[in-house]
Amino acid sequence: MVRNVHSRVIAADAQAVGRLLDTLSTDDDRLWPVQQWPAMRFDRPLGVDATGGHGPIRYTCVKYVPGREVMFRFRRPLGFDGTHGFIVEALDATHTRLTHELVMRTHGKERFTWALMWRWLHDAALEDSLDLAETALVPGTTPRSHHSGYVRFLRGRAHREQARKDGVYQ
Repeated sequence: MVRNVHSRVIAADAQAVGRLLDTLSTDDDRLWPVQQWPAMRFDRPLGVDATGGHGPIRYTCVKYVPGREVMFRFRRPLGFDGTHGFIVEALDATHTRLTHELVMRTHGKERFTWALMWRWLHDAALEDSLDLAETALVPGTTPRSHHSGYVRFLRGRAHREQARKDGVYQ
């Protein structure tokens, strides 16, 4: 069983953080770090039954409470069986916890690819997402996340593989 949690307390009210959540997968996405990672896209606006994902990761929205919570169920990779999503939790009038939680069982080859590749990329993307949220709402905040050499290696490898598929490399 995999349980992977990323959380950040942001010095902003829950409504402001919730408004960021509601931009997820839109052309004005202010929560998902589209400058650094494949954009999150769906076949319709964010809501229950919207299907899509980011990069090769595919999922369907199974719960959406505007400004509060969104949960997705994995469709691909086929060895990922579980959910992931964001939760906005008011701590007081001026502080909000934004959490991303992934809970899944892995099977087949994905038991290994999660441990060797996906976990590292996932952790980096989620920390970038939390940085994006915090810097959007708290002016002057410095991003906290830094990609390890291994994450940079994996991203470079993925970029080269995509370029090969696109016909850039022969």
